Amino acid sequence: MSQPDYLQPFADCLTQSSQRLFDQAEAGEKHIGYFCTYTPVELIHACGFVPIRIMGEPGVVEQAYSLVPDFICPFMKCALEKALNGGFKYLKGAVQGYTCDVSCGMANIWKENIPGELYHTFPLPYTDAPAPRDYLQKEFQAFIHKAEQAGGEFSLERLQSSLDMYAVIRRNLLSLFQSEKGGAPVLNAQERHIVAQAGYVTPPDLFLEMLEALESRKPFDSPENQGGIPVLISGSLVESFGVFDAMEKAGARIVADDLCSGYRNLLPVDGSGSGPMERLIDRYVNRFPCPSRCRAEDRFPLLMDRIEQTGARGLVFLIQKFCTPHLADIPELTRLLKAAGIPVLVVEMDESWRMGGQLQTRLEGFVEMIDGMSG
Repeated sequence: MSQPDYLQPFADCLTQSSQRLFDQAEAGEKHIGYFCTYTPVELIHACGFVPIRIMGEPGVVEQAYSLVPDFICPFMKCALEKALNGGFKYLKGAVQGYTCDVSCGMANIWKENIPGELYHTFPLPYTDAPAPRDYLQKEFQAFIHKAEQAGGEFSLERLQSSLDMYAVIRRNLLSLFQSEKGGAPVLNAQERHIVAQAGYVTPPDLFLEMLEALESRKPFDSPENQGGIPVLISGSLVESFGVFDAMEKAGARIVADDLCSGYRNLLPVDGSGSGPMERLIDRYVNRFPCPSRCRAEDRFPLLMDRIEQTGARGLVFLIQKFCTPHLADIPELTRLLKAAGIPVLVVEMDESWRMGGQLQTRLEGFVEMIDGMSG
């Protein structure tokens, strides 16, 4: 994966992640996998483990069908397939923050079929009030106890340090994802994706060093030099760079995203509270919401804010096939967005993530329609 010099370290993290993580595990580093960004990575890290996001990767699904049906998202199917083939042997287990039903059920399937020392699901509250916060604190304490039994070591000082480090990471990433006034972000969509994805499979202290080195090399390309019709993409995970190439080839420029593998994971950057545990709780009860955690009508103003901030002229819902939470939001969000004058295109991707000619034609037609609206 050849990239400009300033991006090559991040691209290498992605292409070499499995071997690097295997080597780190052999050297004694303890990795814990997680599916969803609602998982409190700061707490995992404070217990002495390295949080690594489990990725599905495009591919053929065979063994996984002995444990799951076809009608679940490609991300979960491909991740299970990779695990059954030994692709995650560097993990000591997996932890999941309660979001969609499939990911929570998958955590149990992994526990029963993939060897590991630590499996846990966080039942995150849906409301922010004193009682739910107290409940979440007890759940965090239960995880700490389980992590210590698996060889972890926790202290509030370590949690404070982890919170500080992840907050700096998110601030640095946010500076790459946010638009310049009247233009595009300083990195294009594919470049932003490479940087963010690298962070999921890299120890956080090393990733922060990489971000700081990248920050010292800004600006990269002037937003004024980036052409194309500005659009926003919304969905869960993007697991193939081909979609960015296809959209750019169609004449679009992705100026913003609402992806759990992108911008959505960055907010809020940090929490607040009288101590590190309260600070951790505050962040996770105030997360920028995904479809499994809120109603479509509550997401609509957040999408409109992103559109207005970035100058996006259309929205592409890039949805993994059978992703029930996202698909359930589409009818209402499409109605609200079209009423606000925002054109919408819905694209569903299967586990192959193939960018065929039919999809290219649809993208080109969508961009031409937006361009014609201003004529």
